[in-house]
Amino acid sequence: MGRIFWKIWWRISDWKFNGNYPYHIKKMVLIVAPHTSWKDLVVALAARSVLRLQHIKFLGKKELFDGPFGWFFRRMGGTPVDRSGKHGAVEQVVEMFMHNNEFTIALSPEGTRKKVEHLRTGFYHISKKAGVPLVMIGLDFANKQMIISEPFYTTDDEQKDFNHILTFFAPVKGKYPEKGLQDAKFN
Repeated sequence: MGRIFWKIWWRISDWKFNGNYPYHIKKMVLIVAPHTSWKDLVVALAARSVLRLQHIKFLGKKELFDGPFGWFFRRMGGTPVDRSGKHGAVEQVVEMFMHNNEFTIALSPEGTRKKVEHLRTGFYHISKKAGVPLVMIGLDFANKQMIISEPFYTTDDEQKDFNHILTFFAPVKGKYPEKGLQDAKFN
């Protein structure tokens, strides 16, 4: 029932896909940006259903899953991370990759809907340490399209990799373009 709703929503809202999702890759890190509005979640949930990607996970702080709505976050694909533990979030996610034959996680490089000058780099370190590719997904509200990049593996040249990522996302216009990544940098 949910898939039918999302397919209708996708068609009525006139969103399109630009690029192909790499179904043949069983482990990867998806970075989805720019994250400028709560409406990003609606587009992402619709695309996830239309493309049949219910297996994709997202990270959430452990406390979200301990409360009365923990079941909801798990059902939506949430994976708890203990940020106060002795192992950092990057190491915890790398472990998830190592212990699963198939594992895909979607992350926002901004970590917030606010305008940021510097992107977080955890997604990059997860990809590098787990030896899995990155796939960039741009939420282009100006053209009502979800842009899906070709998968790429990190290299030994971090600056070149970061420039590649920023070049992909810079022209993508989020719901609020002024909060986009056109001026962003990596730490």
